[in-house]
Amino acid sequence: MKRAIKWILIIGGGLAVLVVAVLLVIPMFVDVDRYKPVIEKKVAEATGRPFRLDGDLDLSLFPWAGISLSRLHLGNPPGFEKEDFLYVENFDVRVKLLPLLSKDLQVKQFILEGVQLNLEKNSDGKTNWEDLGGKPGPTPAQAPAQAAPEKQARPSGTGIPLEALAVGDFSITGSLLWIDRVADRRTEITDLSLKLHDVSLDRPIGFDFGAHLDGKPLALQGNMGPLGRDPMTGTIPLDLRLTALDQLDMTVQGKLEASSRQFDLVLEVSPFSPRKVLSALGMSLPVKTADPDALKHVSFGLTAKGSPEEVSLTGGRMELDQSTMTFSARAKEFAKPDLAFQFELDRIDLDRYLPPPAEKAEKAEKPSPTETGSKEPASPPDYEPLRKLVLDGAVRIGALQAKGLKIQDVVMEVRAQNGVIRMDPLGAKLYQGSVSSTANVDVRGKTPKSVLTTRMEGIQAGPMVQDLAGKDIIEGQVQGTVEVSTVGDQPDTIKRTLNGKGDLLFLDGAIVGIDLAGMVRNVKSTFRLEQPVAKRPKTDFSELSAPFTIQDGLIRTPGTQLKSPLLRVVTTGTANLVDESLDLRVDPKVVATLKGQGDTEERTGIRVPILVTGTFSSPKFRPDLKGLIEGGLKDGLPDASTLKEMIRPSGEQPEGEEPPSTKDQVKGLLKGFGLGQ
Repeated sequence: MKRAIKWILIIGGGLAVLVVAVLLVIPMFVDVDRYKPVIEKKVAEATGRPFRLDGDLDLSLFPWAGISLSRLHLGNPPGFEKEDFLYVENFDVRVKLLPLLSKDLQVKQFILEGVQLNLEKNSDGKTNWEDLGGKPGPTPAQAPAQAAPEKQARPSGTGIPLEALAVGDFSITGSLLWIDRVADRRTEITDLSLKLHDVSLDRPIGFDFGAHLDGKPLALQGNMGPLGRDPMTGTIPLDLRLTALDQLDMTVQGKLEASSRQFDLVLEVSPFSPRKVLSALGMSLPVKTADPDALKHVSFGLTAKGSPEEVSLTGGRMELDQSTMTFSARAKEFAKPDLAFQFELDRIDLDRYLPPPAEKAEKAEKPSPTETGSKEPASPPDYEPLRKLVLDGAVRIGALQAKGLKIQDVVMEVRAQNGVIRMDPLGAKLYQGSVSSTANVDVRGKTPKSVLTTRMEGIQAGPMVQDLAGKDIIEGQVQGTVEVSTVGDQPDTIKRTLNGKGDLLFLDGAIVGIDLAGMVRNVKSTFRLEQPVAKRPKTDFSELSAPFTIQDGLIRTPGTQLKSPLLRVVTTGTANLVDESLDLRVDPKVVATLKGQGDTEERTGIRVPILVTGTFSSPKFRPDLKGLIEGGLKDGLPDASTLKEMIRPSGEQPEGEEPPSTKDQVKGLLKGFGLGQ
């Protein structure tokens, strides 16, 4: 028995020595270069591209099984700028053979040097990689009524077939070129370098990636792992840092759960300037901002956790110039989706980020009837995603400025379910007062229906209108309620279907630009038949009540009333939102005397009704002479001098023409109104 074992060991050892000798000797006597034409032919057939090896081809079998080649060319199809699709200066890989028997992969080196990858899209939109692999062969006919065998899932815990992994030198260097003839764009990544350090299964793998994007530096460094023997079921820690363009500095830390596909990551972005980042890329901001110093400081951070079923963001923090915001969010059931968020902002001036007035785009010209008739109508919006949406969110803003309007303590809570979106509360403080609203949008039908209810308390109207519209037209404290509803999603449709009611009340204020007392006192000056006085006119009031109703876009006031110690004014009529036209009658009445307002006579009972017509942008004012005469028949006509001032077309009579007598003017006036011959 001992002799048998001895001979077995001798024979086994001899065979091992013989195998090693053969593995060492074969590469010395075999000319592998003679196989280059065969390799070139097989690769060309597999890729459908010309392929050639201009450099040496070396083979080793023991103790390291390896192959190295140089100057590899994989060509481009005709019609592209570069001759090569892929060029490799040098490729060298060495793997130790004997440890493989025990599932121990030991790689001495994996080196890929001088890689040049050229990606192109020609002017016809064709890319140089879409036909890579050659023409597909005919698909063999499948056997009838034979079901494909079900794929069995890999048992948990089997992992990769390795007990150990070690890589000595892993390095890839090269460049990448992207040419887009359609967009006339050319992007180049140079000095590309990827190196892995201490590659194993039981220790973190360090890596170092660097490149230049169009001459601007990019770098990604950090550690990943350890991977463990089964990376597909284990936990993989991450610690990464990305720097780019000498401007961006971002870190990502956390872990990935491979089996459950969960992640838990902390993202931090150091302060940077978006303007400088875009400038480094040879780009500029898409729009100019009113404040050239806007978008010069941004930083943010958050913790992201999730899985394919749910994602949550917590601890969100962002700085935008002088504004600081915190936020959190959650999303699940992505097919709906089901969303929730909380957002708080200390302050922001949105006017800084809007285009400056001189840079705002002009309104697009309305298409001609022939143009609109030739185009197909736009397809209606699809509200199905909003019908499925489940939403629960809240927004709070400490101070907000937009379009000149200054608002504080903005609060909005929004909820959505089953196609109904509700905002309640929706409120803010502004100009020493407050506004509170509720809003509903119902998209369950084909056309959305909207309802808005608003209540205002103690708002100073003068500063608000001045900031919002740049006009000094009214003063006083405003309060009131507005309830409106509409159907549709286009501006014209919304105007035509707008219905509702409201009641606005202004207290202790003034209408600036109109002197109603002066209209009673002096019609000639009121309607600009003489040079206006230097001091801007206004009408003080103790109360201005404006009830109104809206029916299909037509605003109707049954009696807007202005009250002052000496004057009462009632306004009736309509304002049409659809065609933006006005049809109003302002009926002032003196209740005592105008002394103290520049008049020295008693004017009790005298009325000069005013008709307001025209459009919102160009209103027209004129005295209602017919109403004046009809009212005068009851209350007593004004004296002749007053009528003379009202009907005279200008402050001066044309040269060479005798002024008509007062009697003739009155007769003509009555005849024009159908009251005389």
